[in-house]
Amino acid sequence: MSTVKNTFLYLLLASVTSNTFAEITHSHGIALYGDLKYPANFTHFDYVNPAAPKGGDIRLMSTGSFDTLNPYTLKGISPANTPGIYHFGISELNETLLVGSGGYGKSGDEPQSAYGLIAESVEYPDDRSWVIFNINPKARFHNGDPITAEDVLFSFNTLMKQGHPRFQNQYKDVSKVEKLADLRVKFSFNATDNRSMPLRAGELPILSKRYWQDRDFTKNGMDAPLGSGPYRVAEVDPGRMIRFERVKNYWGNDLPVNRGRFNFDTVAYDFYRDLTVAFQAFKAHEYDAHYEYISSNWKSGYDFPARQSGEVKQLEIRHQIPANMQAFFFNTRRELFKDVRVRQAIGLMFDFEWLNRSLFADAYTRTQSYFDNTDLASTGTPKGAELALLEPYRDQLPAKLFTEPFKLSKTKGDGNLRQQQRAALKLLAEAGWKIQNGKLIHQKTAQPFSFTLLSDQPSFAKVLLPFKKNLERIGINMVIRTVDRSHYKRQLDGFDFDMTVFVLVQSSSPAHEMREYFHSSHADINGNRNYAGIKNPVVDALVDQLIASSNRTQLVERARALDRVLLWNHYVIPQYHINYHRLAIWDRFGIPKTVPDYRLGFENWWIKPTSTTLPEQ
Repeated sequence: MSTVKNTFLYLLLASVTSNTFAEITHSHGIALYGDLKYPANFTHFDYVNPAAPKGGDIRLMSTGSFDTLNPYTLKGISPANTPGIYHFGISELNETLLVGSGGYGKSGDEPQSAYGLIAESVEYPDDRSWVIFNINPKARFHNGDPITAEDVLFSFNTLMKQGHPRFQNQYKDVSKVEKLADLRVKFSFNATDNRSMPLRAGELPILSKRYWQDRDFTKNGMDAPLGSGPYRVAEVDPGRMIRFERVKNYWGNDLPVNRGRFNFDTVAYDFYRDLTVAFQAFKAHEYDAHYEYISSNWKSGYDFPARQSGEVKQLEIRHQIPANMQAFFFNTRRELFKDVRVRQAIGLMFDFEWLNRSLFADAYTRTQSYFDNTDLASTGTPKGAELALLEPYRDQLPAKLFTEPFKLSKTKGDGNLRQQQRAALKLLAEAGWKIQNGKLIHQKTAQPFSFTLLSDQPSFAKVLLPFKKNLERIGINMVIRTVDRSHYKRQLDGFDFDMTVFVLVQSSSPAHEMREYFHSSHADINGNRNYAGIKNPVVDALVDQLIASSNRTQLVERARALDRVLLWNHYVIPQYHINYHRLAIWDRFGIPKTVPDYRLGFENWWIKPTSTTLPEQ
């Protein structure tokens, strides 16, 4: 067992006025459900090489640009919030109390578990109504200042008042944060049925109170804030390049969660706005590893001398990461998309099979669930406990939800959409739209059906243009508007779009993020990720029940019920996914033999002295 439980008289110091008996867990980490995989005396994760050599300088690629080094505010784009850096795991993010369950240092082989980082241990009762973090006395910021409970309190208060709205969502159930001692801090929660809250508290990034108290936290800038992690910012070319250097005297070098990791001396990211230009730079060895997004390029773009000689290798690294929901998102705040029949009709005109065959060399699988590639995905018709969850809302749900499996339209891949066209026009006619002179016209308002799709990826035009042409077949005019990354972010933050393409990152143990994605309470808060503008009382109820799940069985049942309701409401048009990483590398790297299930794990690699060990496929 990785935890020790004792029943004893627990004195809550000055924070309570009476003594109470409680069963308290003292542990080196927290698991959402069940036990931690690694015991208290573990020395390193299974997917690292604890003897990996340190050293070497590498260059990587990210896409887009950046205009701030503060990743925690709504304003601006920081390097950590650009698409490429997420995969490689080295960024300017501040360290957290625990590591493993959040975006900082996500676990490679457990779906929702976290271990001590800044906090060396935790204490919490069975009902998880509070958690105490005991801070490691060795924990230091890069300037040598110790990390204390004062920094934790300052971080929480600052992020709640001035940080990105996601922090207000994540910590809305925190009722109080208290300093119990210099290295001891307690979080208390309003919702005692929320098992995930101790984990969420452990994901709090810790800022330096001394550094920030005389600075404007909301101001964009290129001055690197004081951090505490294995790397610090060494050089910045605003919007174009950022270089990190390994902190040689990093306080956490010998922690079990860090052993064998963060091995490169320097890591530089070059930012490219065009993937085609970036790939040409990779072939010229202007950077060392290329995460491939384009299937056709993966199949036919690597016939160049360095690949033929073996200097460049193409790796297909299998994983068990839940399929993220990449989709066309309808903005249901727009009157045009409020009718579910309209949304369903437009979805019928997305010909995945033709795209997959013609453009992607059949590399992709159509996404059929918000939780694809996990046991949380709904299948068939609802039965048993899942049916019992949905039964109270029968009058508010489509009748077919109870009698038919949800299936996305499937074509033969030959470009023939006559069946889909007929079905789409029938749905549109029921919603008040008719074809007149080749245009779809609303019968009451006489307005033509026209909308704008917002994108920030010029290379995605090859997917958008066939979709646009298919919509023209039923009289719909879709205008494609491609903007730069900063403009795109501003419009998404303010929900100023008709339709967009986005990716919702999913987990095999979903929790609080479901509220941000789907709950009506977040539909009108700028910067939140309820991009579809969902305001559905059934979705709200199921999200709340999912977050309150007390065991894995409940979580699965409630996630499947939620998935089913979201799918039948056609808030998005699901696109596609793959279950492996496509990574091309110049043959410089040593790679651990064990491949992590839930992340690429690039931060565990090293510069090889003479040869490499490729991961088992």
